[in-house]
Amino acid sequence: MSPLKITARDAATGPVLEIFGELDYASAGELRELILSTALRPGQRLVLDLGGMAFCDSSGLSALIVAHNHARAAEADVALASVPPNTLRILRIVGLDQIFPVFPDSEASCS
Repeated sequence: MSPLKITARDAATGPVLEIFGELDYASAGELRELILSTALRPGQRLVLDLGGMAFCDSSGLSALIVAHNHARAAEADVALASVPPNTLRILRIVGLDQIFPVFPDSEASCS
């Protein structure tokens, strides 16, 4: 088991949350809370960098949807970066790749 670790940084386009470890039922609440406490201004982009994520279950997917809804409410955008192949496959299966722009890395998502 790899505990969840989230680091936050600011980019020119908005906040970037880097997610490491397992995003599952036991840890998804932590990400949801951080997302909802992240201030967004209209036109900004919240980037979730998933490059260090080892695992994501349906609770983790729900946390990503919370990010999408939070950004929309703030008239901002949300994007995913460095999505692991297994998670990208799941996003495609459930259709979430249609609502999240996916970038190869956080630098590309912040331009």
